[in-house]
Amino acid sequence: MNNKKPIDEKTGFDLSDEFSRFDQRNEIYCRSEWDPEIQSKKATEFFDGHYMPKARARKADGFGQRDYALRNATWHVTNVLRDLRRESDDRKEGFFDTFTAHEEGWPEPYVFESEADATQNLRRAAKTMGAGMLGVCEYDERWMYSARFSEKTKESKPLDIPEDLPRVIVIGEPMDLGLTATVPSALSGSATGMGYTHDTVVLLTLTQYIRNLGYRAVASMNDSALAIPLAVQAGFGEVGRHSLLITEEYGPRLRLGKIFTDMPLVISEPKRFGVKEFCDICQRCSSACPPKAITRGAPSREAYSVSNLNGVKKWTTWAEKCFRFWAGQNSDCSICIRVCPYNRDFSKWGNRLWMKLAGTPLRRIMLQLDVWFFERNRQSSKVWWLKR
Repeated sequence: MNNKKPIDEKTGFDLSDEFSRFDQRNEIYCRSEWDPEIQSKKATEFFDGHYMPKARARKADGFGQRDYALRNATWHVTNVLRDLRRESDDRKEGFFDTFTAHEEGWPEPYVFESEADATQNLRRAAKTMGAGMLGVCEYDERWMYSARFSEKTKESKPLDIPEDLPRVIVIGEPMDLGLTATVPSALSGSATGMGYTHDTVVLLTLTQYIRNLGYRAVASMNDSALAIPLAVQAGFGEVGRHSLLITEEYGPRLRLGKIFTDMPLVISEPKRFGVKEFCDICQRCSSACPPKAITRGAPSREAYSVSNLNGVKKWTTWAEKCFRFWAGQNSDCSICIRVCPYNRDFSKWGNRLWMKLAGTPLRRIMLQLDVWFFERNRQSSKVWWLKR
């Protein structure tokens, strides 16, 4: 496999000869199921807490019964679809395995006038379905998992995506700005849960539409491939110091999904708007991270453990430190998203102007203005509940 491709000139990805594809079994959440280094009572309670009888509700702001009640409800639809074949076929769909809840499509492909016509048609359909963002990139085997994780055996198993599907449709669903402001809290996890729910609904609906047009399509969420590199190649944005995707539309508040297909589509152009240069001088996420899981240094090829990619020059997050903090507070953490200067409402012209100037040599001034004038402290969950 060639570790370098022409697309890297546009995305800024820097892969060395030591690069190797990632085995999903080594992902930190999967390791919590088989690796004694990660397994713990708190880790088990963290996952079990997504079901109300086992939620560790307490008096702390944002961790009460109604906070967990909303968070766990936002995950319900995704969990139902995830578990359709979990016991019978060892398929945790959307997380370890692709979605299979589809009907048979049309036997003959619909003939579009051109790839541009097909792409416009797809975008119109996706907008109707509620997709926040959509882009298209070429299939890139480098970002495909070398293997999937089997929940039943705790071992690796082969991918189930055909290699002859040449294009990847990437969709993005925004996470609620107000809920994100209450991090850390169980309530803030509702932003993640609804992000996944919207992601799941759009993925399944859009995939069925493509199949109804007579093309092949496989819906994938957290399974099968690394979503962020594909999203960058699909023109969504750049990767920040916190290792999260940053977009011009929603900053870092985005959940990603992907559809592997043979539908004829125009490939999107990667987009760079100064995130790398801004993150070079910004330490907001690394300074605010309680377990110090985000590096304060320059991008490098250092991998802290098997849960990191090998041979890619980038900012790498210490997955073990991050996950232990999640388990300790009994809810997912996105403090790095809350404090990120790109975490703004970009429907407002002032924030769009800030972003444009943050991508220029004025970035240091823009960073200071964010410190002075933008409120990024944790917002009370009680206050959130009172808003109308």
